[in-house]
Formats: sequence, structure tokens, C-alpha cells
Amino acid sequence: MIVMFCGHSQFTGTAELEERLAKILLEKVGDEPAEFFLGEYGSFDAFAYRCCKAYQRNHPHTKLIFVTPYITAEYQKNHLEYQKTRYDEIIYPEIEDKPKRFAISYRNKWMAEHADLVIAFVDHSYGGAYQTYRHAQKMKKETINLSYK
Repeated sequence: MIVMFCGHSQFTGTAELEERLAKILLEKVGDEPAEFFLGEYGSFDAFAYRCCKAYQRNHPHTKLIFVTPYITAEYQKNHLEYQKTRYDEIIYPEIEDKPKRFAISYRNKWMAEHADLVIAFVDHSYGGAYQTYRHAQKMKKETINLSYK
């Protein structure tokens, strides 16, 4: 199973949201092998990483995967080397023909297309997280929005 996370860059995680996410992961993934696709560009991404890392401690058949939108030499030197210490794997989708300024949007779209489950925090109807969430829904992916109670 592949689980993708997307949410607004401006986000405040709470203990309640951590508990909800942990319950969702237990229900949807359990002890089965799973890959968590993470983006690493904002507050929600940092929240999702922390929650997935905690989940992984008790569920060793899970992998944390950073899906990078960039692969330039400078980016690799400055950012990807650090990410190698945090993630089990780094994936670069084949989006090098896309304009760099839209790389994150194309990367998010790619993740949604490859995910079985999309867990989001989307509480307004604009921006990249919203577009990714809607794309996943149009692709008929299972989606869970943590902003709904």
C-alpha cells in the first residue's frame, strides 16, 4: 500500500490530530507493508513525517519515502544529502521536462496518481494542497481529510 500525505504549508498540528492520524494508519495499514510518500515542504509535511516516523517504530514493514521535485546537482548537495539521513528512500518522478517553478505541483500530482490512499489536511479551496487533494479525488483514490472532524 502507498499512502501519500498533502496539506497546507501553514498548519498547526495538535495532539488530537496526531492521535487521529495514528488511528487512521492503524486501521488502513495495520501491520501490512506500506510506503509513505512525503513531500517535506511545509508545516503539514513536517507533521506527517513525525507521525509516520513514530508509526514506523512499531511497524517495521513501513518505509518513509521522500519524493523530491528537484534533482539538480546543487539541490542534491544542499538538500538531498540531508534527506538521505531521514528517509528510507528518495524517489524522483520523471518530471524533468516540466518547468522548475511548477515542479512541486507536478510531483504532488505524480504522488497522488501512484498512491492508494491520500491523507490530507485541506481546510480551504485554493492552493497546491487543495489542487492535489482534488486531483486524487478525481482519480478515484481513497482520500481522508483530517480537517473534517
